[in-house]
Amino acid sequence: MKWIVPGLIATCALFLSACSSNYVMTTKDGQMIMTNGKPLIDRETGLVSYRDESGHEKQINGDEVSSMVER
Repeated sequence: MKWIVPGLIATCALFLSACSSNYVMTTKDGQMIMTNGKPLIDRETGLVSYRDESGHEKQINGDEVSSMVER
């Protein structure tokens, strides 16, 4: 029974690390934005929400993004 909790923790950590892919967004003016995790696109507002490499939540207008590539 002592192995169940560490096993569950290890399994959760494995699933969480597999789900968070990092992306590079390129803006129309040539700026490259590195993200931690996949950016989220709000279809209603047109904003792209992302977490930068320092862990800060940020948003950018989707019209300014020319490409978004998984790294």
